[in-house]
Amino acid sequence: MAHIKLPEFEEMAPNIQERARPILEKTGELGEIFKLMAVDEKVYFATDMMVQNYLLNETTLPYDIKEAIALLISIENGCKMCVDVHKNIAKMLGLSEEKIEKILHGVDSVDTDEKGKSLLRFCIRASQKDSYKILKEEIDALKDLGYSDVQILEAVAITGYFNYINTLSNVFGLSQ
Repeated sequence: MAHIKLPEFEEMAPNIQERARPILEKTGELGEIFKLMAVDEKVYFATDMMVQNYLLNETTLPYDIKEAIALLISIENGCKMCVDVHKNIAKMLGLSEEKIEKILHGVDSVDTDEKGKSLLRFCIRASQKDSYKILKEEIDALKDLGYSDVQILEAVAITGYFNYINTLSNVFGLSQ
């Protein structure tokens, strides 16, 4: 049970209802994170924009890498709700149960090449409180593997997004 009152669909602002209705119709429910964000329209729409641009739209990183980042960062942050949500999203995006299980066992188990594992390790490192200690050489190492500046920025933006959403979920006791 969440630590604050979460609005039901009928209690949400009309423009949030409009945006959330397709989710509700497709899944039959709105998750607690959607309800939490609906407490404040600015938070809802800022977060929705991040979800659309980082996770749902086609970008320079493939969906399986983006979902691996989502799962690994959520595990790192102890956000059970986000892990559960993204296991389901990964399935919807076509990742097999086996591939998802490998991700859940950590970077070394992920079914990707060393280039992909290097990016995932970097994202975990970037998610930590001392990320300000990351050196140019660490970013250059990713470039040497063939990642572009845009891909590295995108991976770090997704990492930052999950630090943000995991914090919201954990602080407000969602799905505990």
